[in-house]
Amino acid sequence: MEEDLQQRKLFSALCHGAIFFSSTFISIGIPIAILFITNDPVVKENAKESLNFHINLYIYAAIFALLILVAIGIPLLVLLAILSFIMPIIAIIYVLSEPNQPFRYSFIFRFV
Repeated sequence: MEEDLQQRKLFSALCHGAIFFSSTFISIGIPIAILFITNDPVVKENAKESLNFHINLYIYAAIFALLILVAIGIPLLVLLAILSFIMPIIAIIYVLSEPNQPFRYSFIFRFV
């Protein structure tokens, strides 16, 4: 039982922390792989939430990059960069302290 809890913590934290490995598709590949290899429902929910967060970041970055033309895009991209660093840290802390509850990011669209 304790081993399952530790594995849940590890996989859940890895899903949310994958964004720190790379800003490319490698960071999306880790939650996708975990989503398919685990049977743990909490880990699956954390993997889906991590994927949704990544997808939202890419969409927001594309929109904000277009807004550079009207001078508001740069501050929005800076804010997005800060949030893309802080929010996964909050998620990791949460899943390590509350391993039986999946973390939910605020203000994102859920596609997966």
